Amino acid sequence: MNNPSLSVITPSYNSAEFIQDAILSVSRQEGVPVEHIVIDGASTDKTLETVKRYHEVQWTSEPDRGQSDAINKGFLKATGDLVGWLNADDYYLPGGLEAIARAAQEHPEADVMYGDCVFVDGRGKIVRSKVEHDFDRAVLMYFGCYIPSTSTFFRRRIIDSGFLLDCDYRVCMDFEFFTRLAHAGFNFHYVPQFIAAFRWHGSNVSLKQLARRAEERRLVQRRFGKSAYSESTLDLLAQVHRAKRVLRKVLSGNIAREFRLRQMIGRDTHWLEGHAGLQTCKTLAFL
Repeated sequence: MNNPSLSVITPSYNSAEFIQDAILSVSRQEGVPVEHIVIDGASTDKTLETVKRYHEVQWTSEPDRGQSDAINKGFLKATGDLVGWLNADDYYLPGGLEAIARAAQEHPEADVMYGDCVFVDGRGKIVRSKVEHDFDRAVLMYFGCYIPSTSTFFRRRIIDSGFLLDCDYRVCMDFEFFTRLAHAGFNFHYVPQFIAAFRWHGSNVSLKQLARRAEERRLVQRRFGKSAYSESTLDLLAQVHRAKRVLRKVLSGNIAREFRLRQMIGRDTHWLEGHAGLQTCKTLAFL
């Protein structure tokens, strides 16, 4: 069977510092057909100068309602069998998209494929260890959004069925989307491989708007969970499902992968430039 085709959507606004990494990390993937669509929100820096240098990238630049709106525009333009979004400051690891395509091929029942990501600083050095586990709806609901959006792809049938991001959510749009998809009965499949690098820095929306993040998280829990739960009950459930998450990692053996990843903190993953980053990514591929 042929590999499914992939569409990658990159929402962008004044992303000149990092967007070249995102573009190159898509174009240098091997073994899978992929289209890359950049939806820019009328940047005023040199973002578009960078984007225009890469003729394989489809792009538009116009004012929008924020990141969710930009991603939705890209979803509706995409032609791939699988669709995902890559933030302008993140990048895929070598072999990441091929691993997602292979999982989709081997698991036709799966609607959502998600893998692991590494948390890196602005220079691409690992700063945090985090490995995931098989899908657990209760952990998603009460612990929080453990699924990394930058390592996630959706079957085209989800978009065609009318499921898009809710633009009212500015910080927890991924949490709301994943929870809504789970509530609708879509199947999630975990791919135990490192797919992407997530840059963990002071400009991240989720770090800059902590109060709104907490508010949106509660809105999702009230909408899709037990609305009668008190704040103290929800806090208790968060702790219970935090423990359940650790147990799932222990039983699956993924806790050992996480400990090994911890030993790699400080290692360079920037495989797009330099031998050291490529060697680290090769190690991650066998972790």
